[in-house]
Amino acid sequence: MINVEVCIDNIESLFTAQRSGAGRIELCSSLALGGLTPSSGLIELAVKHASIPVYTMIRPRDGDFLYSSFEVEMMLKEIHSARSLGVQGVVFGVLNEDAQIDKDILSSLMRESKGLGVTFHRAIDCCSDVHSAVETILTAGCERILTSGLADNAYDGRAVIKQMVKQCEGRLSVMAGAGINSDNVGTVVKETGISEVHLSGKKLRASHMKTITACGKLPEFLSINVTDAENIKTLKSALNTY
Repeated sequence: MINVEVCIDNIESLFTAQRSGAGRIELCSSLALGGLTPSSGLIELAVKHASIPVYTMIRPRDGDFLYSSFEVEMMLKEIHSARSLGVQGVVFGVLNEDAQIDKDILSSLMRESKGLGVTFHRAIDCCSDVHSAVETILTAGCERILTSGLADNAYDGRAVIKQMVKQCEGRLSVMAGAGINSDNVGTVVKETGISEVHLSGKKLRASHMKTITACGKLPEFLSINVTDAENIKTLKSALNTY
């Protein structure tokens, strides 16, 4: 059975994802920026109401994955906080200036994450040597890699994802993400051998405000990005034969 992880950045989407059959939540803020560390309030409420595992993004800013000592300190504190709030796992990725995984920082983050599940995210898709990167992640003890196979989307990267699955030999899970939908998920699963997929399944919904003021006429106040139940259900249906 293929596990479906849904990434969300608001509490409304938690309930939609759960009702629609998600198997795990990746909890973020600012999905429009690729996902950043969520607030403690969102983490606490998500854990309180979740009936499935919640993994928290640990990413202090947008942009690249080359972090300063101050940013690493932030990440360590965010992992500590997320653990205290009851999450089941964390999600992070760290690179050095040569576009390879920073082994020392990864080791520090893994020590702080002891007892939690760890997903190494799509920072791996920015690595100059993906084979070496996978070995580093395996050695560090991560349980999962989220990847698009170094491509813009997982469908285009499915050949590399297949190679990564073969390299891991079941020692950790390779999860395909980026551009996954009901139209392509069957092909990605069949051609790569993965057992997990990742998506937001989001849509724009109109504001529930009854009165639109002058401020409300600005486009950014008229709609909200939320998880769409139909997107998740349709994808789950497409996976019924796998």
